[in-house]
Amino acid sequence: MRPRLRRRNAAPEKHDPFGTQVPDGLWLKCPRCRELVYSREFERNLSVCPRCNYHARLSARQRIASIADPGSFVEWDAELVAADPLGFRALDEPYPQKIQEARRRSGEREALVTGAATILGVPVALAVAEFGFLGASMGSVFGEKFARAAERAAADGRALVAFASSGGARMHEGVFSLFQMPKTIVAVEALASARLPFIAVLVDPCYGGVTASFATIADLILAEPGAMIGFAGPRVIEQVTRQKLPSGFQSAEFLLEHGMIDAIVPRQHLRDELARFVRLLTGYRRPSASPVTRRESTP
Repeated sequence: MRPRLRRRNAAPEKHDPFGTQVPDGLWLKCPRCRELVYSREFERNLSVCPRCNYHARLSARQRIASIADPGSFVEWDAELVAADPLGFRALDEPYPQKIQEARRRSGEREALVTGAATILGVPVALAVAEFGFLGASMGSVFGEKFARAAERAAADGRALVAFASSGGARMHEGVFSLFQMPKTIVAVEALASARLPFIAVLVDPCYGGVTASFATIADLILAEPGAMIGFAGPRVIEQVTRQKLPSGFQSAEFLLEHGMIDAIVPRQHLRDELARFVRLLTGYRRPSASPVTRRESTP
């Protein structure tokens, strides 16, 4: 797994309005280049190290704030919550209790946030994974929210942009979780029938059933620099195959070189590039504020 940014001399954590834990430390130590970075500079740079371009993880709300036009995001299906179809318990902890703890830690009700928004004036539908909620594992509510987002996007004439990040299927729901793989694939067909694009942005980490379903059947597959993408993890693959994997295996750069994704887009340019791609794929033209009246010249 990729190392996470550590804060130097950080005070105890507190809860911020976006539902993420933000320490009070003034400096961060980048796990890649080991340089100290001023925390405000890091935040202004969209959580990217200005020294070595290391892309730290964002919460779903931070991701939406960095992509959507201010005030344009309208959330869909926020009331959907997970049931407990199997009465699952792990280490004597019931699944509903696990869900409550995930909500407290992430500030979200589920691992996927969906809604309508605009990006530089271009209307889109967004589906953004929250890795802080049980590793953005794909359960029944995750799949249902994604399917509804795809159907609404098709009905509203919007492109669907999904930010995929996950650790895999949600074991607490057993086969109900696995059902979400074909469900999300079928949902994307509604966009194809409406001749609307589906763009997937793969962010670190993206594994398991999400990678094996909707995330890799998009019309356009983008990734952030350094994102780790695959089905099973490299360590598992090495143990099964008993072979040494090549350097950089499963990184976004490795996948681009081998034709598995279409482009790597740095976070600072992602908003502009998404708006450009949606315009190109939909032929969207922003309506003018008012018609221009030409004044005829007098002889």
